[in-house]
Amino acid sequence: MEPKNPLNREYGTPNYMKNIGNLKTVLVVDDNHDVLSLLVELLELKKFQVIGTANNGKEAVALYEKLHPDITFLDVIMPEADGIYALSMIRKINPEAVVVMVTTDLSQDTADQIEDLRANAVIYKPFDIDNLVQTVREIESGMHYTIRYTD
Repeated sequence: MEPKNPLNREYGTPNYMKNIGNLKTVLVVDDNHDVLSLLVELLELKKFQVIGTANNGKEAVALYEKLHPDITFLDVIMPEADGIYALSMIRKINPEAVVVMVTTDLSQDTADQIEDLRANAVIYKPFDIDNLVQTVREIESGMHYTIRYTD
């Protein structure tokens, strides 16, 4: 069995198995190992199937293109290639991709870029599991843009 290391993980679920029961396939991208591990753990606890992880925007785009996850959680501030770059490239691959940006950056410039690239939601760090799950549920129900702050 593979060791429990969420960094740069790739499982590659075949397309015909992408939706088993209520599971949704997820790609999680964050350069912070602790945040990445927490996101993976929380999502799996809520029965999402994490099929890949990455720690920068270039890896995110490559994994998105290969795995075609149902939902991508994407950090904004990362080395090598940031989340804004990754979101723009994912939009070119699939204009209808479901992407949730996760960030500490509260600047108006970043918010404008995220909105221009049509992210489905933004969750500001620190976050909790309820905000994470509620955001996904709102996306599933047809909401197109959600912003979540932690109280």
